[in-house]
Amino acid sequence: MKKCKISPATLARTAALALALTNQVLSATGHRVLPIESAELEQLVSTGLTIATALVSWWKNNSFTPEAIEADDFLCQLKEHR
Repeated sequence: MKKCKISPATLARTAALALALTNQVLSATGHRVLPIESAELEQLVSTGLTIATALVSWWKNNSFTPEAIEADDFLCQLKEHR
């Protein structure tokens, strides 16, 4: 039986979401996250990053549990045998 592992893409999307959420919280609490003079531009970039990352992370299948990873492997096997 194949050992189940979390995919690198799942880890990358999760890390990007964590970074975007941290950036958003820092921005919302008044900390300067980006070295830009315009607070409005900083807020716009921060919000855009958070929205984009959240949508990608939400849309993709992020399997963390061994059962979910095993189910992903099973699905791949089913697709291969078509």
